[in-house]
Amino acid sequence: MCGALMASASRFYFYQFLSIILLVAFLARESTTLANGFSIKEATVHELQLAFQRNQLTSRQLVEFYLNQIKIQNPVLKGVLEVNPDALAQADRADQERRTKAPGSLSGLHGIPILVKDNIATKDKLNTTAGSFALLGSVMPRDAGVVTNLRKAGAIILGKATLSEWSHYRSSKAPLGWSARGGQGKNPYTLDEPCGSSSGSAISVAANLVTVSLGTETHGSILCPSSMNSVVGIKPTVGLTSRAGVVPISLRQDTVGPICRTVSDAAYVLETIAGIDTYDNATIEASKYIPKGGYAQFLKKDGLRGKRLGVVRLFYEFGNDTLLDETFNLHLKTLRQRGAVLVDNLKIDTIDEIIGYRSEEISLSFEFKLSLNEYLKDLVASPVKSLADVIAFNKEHPKLEKIEYGQDIMLQAEKTNGIEEAQKQALLNLTRWSQDGFEKLMKINELDAVVTPFFSFSDILAIGGYPGVNVPAGYEKGVPFGICFGGLKGSEPKLIEIAYSFEQATLIRKPPPLRKLEV
Repeated sequence: MCGALMASASRFYFYQFLSIILLVAFLARESTTLANGFSIKEATVHELQLAFQRNQLTSRQLVEFYLNQIKIQNPVLKGVLEVNPDALAQADRADQERRTKAPGSLSGLHGIPILVKDNIATKDKLNTTAGSFALLGSVMPRDAGVVTNLRKAGAIILGKATLSEWSHYRSSKAPLGWSARGGQGKNPYTLDEPCGSSSGSAISVAANLVTVSLGTETHGSILCPSSMNSVVGIKPTVGLTSRAGVVPISLRQDTVGPICRTVSDAAYVLETIAGIDTYDNATIEASKYIPKGGYAQFLKKDGLRGKRLGVVRLFYEFGNDTLLDETFNLHLKTLRQRGAVLVDNLKIDTIDEIIGYRSEEISLSFEFKLSLNEYLKDLVASPVKSLADVIAFNKEHPKLEKIEYGQDIMLQAEKTNGIEEAQKQALLNLTRWSQDGFEKLMKINELDAVVTPFFSFSDILAIGGYPGVNVPAGYEKGVPFGICFGGLKGSEPKLIEIAYSFEQATLIRKPPPLRKLEV
């Protein structure tokens, strides 16, 4: 008994000592100012580029800073899955190019570190696994299209961000932000679930583990973690950015977009990754939406002036939460004060069908099986060659893959057999609901965008392939939440104007609080 008590006491003092060490380490992250006075923490892409030009900062120093932050914070936050062993070499190359090339000849992302979600392929020393051990060691045929664009721009691939495993398309029971390889990601503001599936991308940007990041969205996977981690997320029009080399769910709904701390940073990233990719035919049609001169030109403080914004009151039902009522009423007032015209009390005619029917679920299920099997066939090497192989791998490795979470979504998808009558009808439903619902609402009321709280509008934007932008909107008892601006296909220029103008009018975002880290 005495021995047991002594062992218990030893464990208590060990964990107490460990907590103190972690707290000191966490506090050390605030030493973010260089000897010359430049502070890296919360710095925007534009500020970093100015620091490069003024010789206040090098890409190597920037990468070293983030590697240190990852070392300190990531054991708890779990936002980063892998660090690129070549990141410092890429930084040195960027510094050399800056010294030898003419001023103004380099892109806005040159020398800037970026994390990409672990379902986005990189043909380098990093793995691409969608968070699953089933894909560990697979060999990519090439970089994903968006990664190719980032490399051309001179961005530094810092590493891979964690995610909800298989973009949360394995099990309905698995926690958001969890993957077998990455563990449970944590919101840096609350240390609770970060939402998903682009959880690590949002966590890492919010906690200053990286400058900017890439996420993907099929249904809410950029907008939700951006809202809950107090960062900016852009869900682009489907096809505006290439999905080639991205572990898929649905080519009809999948899109790749930036997650950043500011609208301006997100605009720089979007204009870098948008464009035609011959490996993704959807980009050819969507390229007509890309404005000449890129997206940064729409960063206008008066961008709200004259914009017609729709308010669908169904999405503002907060129950008895008067604080949220007051907050969003204040935000709507700010939009008016900045020159926007609010068209209030609108209703989407097909909303009951969208919410009440299973057409999206049916469509995603068969699309996932078909598209994943095609993706796996394209790999140079892979431990698994089909969805059936993935399911079998999970069963064979119950401890690695936490099989107690189940794989009901995958099992349902495996049962599908291509496009049969039910699948055809589901696709027709989604098209009709979008045309007779959101598109009709926008056109009849001559709206530039719809403004909604949180990520609640992601259902509507998902099924029609429409774009949306999340901007930090506040904190309720310390929990972040955002505001979303959604529009018709190709409306990114308007959405960026609106989002940037709102952001500059409110300047709500603040970095995560100092808190005691506990293992």
